[in-house]
Amino acid sequence: MTTAWDALPPWMLPPRPSGWEADDLDNAPDLPRHTELIDGALIFMMSPQRSWHARVVTRLTTALDEQAPEGFVIDREMTIRLNEKNRPEPDILAATVPYDPDRTRYLPDQVALAVEVVSDESADRDRSLKPFKYAQAAIPYYWRVEEENGLPVIHTYELDTTTLAYSATGTSRNSLHTSVPFRIRIDLPRLVR
Repeated sequence: MTTAWDALPPWMLPPRPSGWEADDLDNAPDLPRHTELIDGALIFMMSPQRSWHARVVTRLTTALDEQAPEGFVIDREMTIRLNEKNRPEPDILAATVPYDPDRTRYLPDQVALAVEVVSDESADRDRSLKPFKYAQAAIPYYWRVEEENGLPVIHTYELDTTTLAYSATGTSRNSLHTSVPFRIRIDLPRLVR
């Protein structure tokens, strides 16, 4: 008798009865790119990427990298091992550890900033679930980039270390000027020109 499990590719079957764990992502070579682990469940980015999202991620990564001082590394589409059951993949992050060409993930205490560029597929996770998990892991800063009339709008948040929750610190529509986690100036319309 054939079951629904028999129809699944082998890489979709959890390696143990308790399900997937964060380190399993490094040992499952057939997983699709951009696989995240949220509460022990695999999340796949399966919808086509829009040009707007790709352009904003690429140009924002470049802008942050050009302005990052010594001691910061800017990376894109790298997971953060928050705990045994959670390994989300922010679109961009700023880390405080040296570049390592063999790195497959970061740890929360190595990440100063997590950035999510919202897409239709990820909107709920980027607005509620991921910021909650990043805050609980004590990542100091979170940015959420939304599309408004074709232009990027950046919502910035800072961690309240007592409550382990983010407090909104601003919404930038034309330009972003901040001194945390390092001095940053970005002309937002240039991210999509």
